[in-house]
Amino acid sequence: MAIGHRELADRLREDIQRGVYPPGSTLPKQDELAAEHGVNVKTVRQAVGLLAAEGLVTPVRRRGTVVRSRPPMKRLGIERYAKSKWKFGLVAFAADREASGREWKPTDQTQTVELTEADAITADALGIEPGSPVYARARLVKDAGTPTHTLTSYYRPEDVEGTPLVNPEPGPAGRGGGFQVLTLQGLEPHHMRESFHSRMPTPEEIATLELPQGEPVVVLHRTTFTEDGRPVESATGVHAASRFTWTYEFVIPE
Repeated sequence: MAIGHRELADRLREDIQRGVYPPGSTLPKQDELAAEHGVNVKTVRQAVGLLAAEGLVTPVRRRGTVVRSRPPMKRLGIERYAKSKWKFGLVAFAADREASGREWKPTDQTQTVELTEADAITADALGIEPGSPVYARARLVKDAGTPTHTLTSYYRPEDVEGTPLVNPEPGPAGRGGGFQVLTLQGLEPHHMRESFHSRMPTPEEIATLELPQGEPVVVLHRTTFTEDGRPVESATGVHAASRFTWTYEFVIPE
């Protein structure tokens, strides 16, 4: 009795997990898989579609179905923002790379900077009126050439005018990144609030992050405050879900 596409997906998934098809390798052609498992090509196509939706494989034009490589990167929680890091020249995304045993270089982050109007979320976070001018610093971050996430930070113009935070050159805003710049402005980050939710990506996000079919994104909203509670940054990040494992370690409150 011929197996269905779900059963075939189970077999292929097991082969991937056992290393029969290692990361970066290409699955056999669909007609070859059909002959090997005694099914038709349509069944193979459906099975591969399931694996692609799980983020295990990615169809690559002129190459075939490639097994996705590289384990998820550790996305540190509290530790990634430690002052001992950015005050001495290590930016947050680089802290994640080091914790994950990954190499990194400043050009892994590209960016654009523009003066725009605050939307309702940004205005609420920064305590300003919707439509007020804000600087938007949008970054695309890559790992070994593969996009992992975007991050857009919003600032009041009076806080960052004339600083590296409004310089569109690729890479972090100086050796310690944006937090060090804010500190030099007399706006040292002291605490922050983060929230997360997941959703399916927009067509633009699929193209920018080179997402496989069916992969969701994790959306981060972050507001950074000075010690006296003044919000100095509102940020939104969109992360490829399969690229990160989110890690938090903290003291349990009384």
